[in-house]
Amino acid sequence: MFDIDEYERWMKQAEYTLESAKKDLLGGDYSWASFKAQQAAEFSVKALLYGLGIAAFGHSIGSLLRELKNKGIQIDTDIEVCSRELDRHYIPTRYANAFYSGSPFEYYDEPTAKKAIDCATKIIKFIKSEARKWI
Repeated sequence: MFDIDEYERWMKQAEYTLESAKKDLLGGDYSWASFKAQQAAEFSVKALLYGLGIAAFGHSIGSLLRELKNKGIQIDTDIEVCSRELDRHYIPTRYANAFYSGSPFEYYDEPTAKKAIDCATKIIKFIKSEARKWI
């Protein structure tokens, strides 16, 4: 049985976080936009896992997607590529010592943030499509 309430709770947070990432992009806060894109995609994958009654541990989108694969869900290559792109933004966007010198925000630019948001959007769309099969 699919837990639609739990799925919707996590999906709403994913969509809210994606919208916040878009605002950061417009404001020039590219590192935060990239981090929030990662978070939005992570929340969406967790939404489906929790909806399916599967415990979701950790923050790696790639690892979370493997849990869906174990459930028999086919993950397209472009979704896997996007998961790797987004997982790269989980730590270095936030920690001052993530790079040899400078601060994290100095390493992020508009194209990077746009790519992250595009990937998060693809993953959320994919998750919604898969969820419809279970509802």
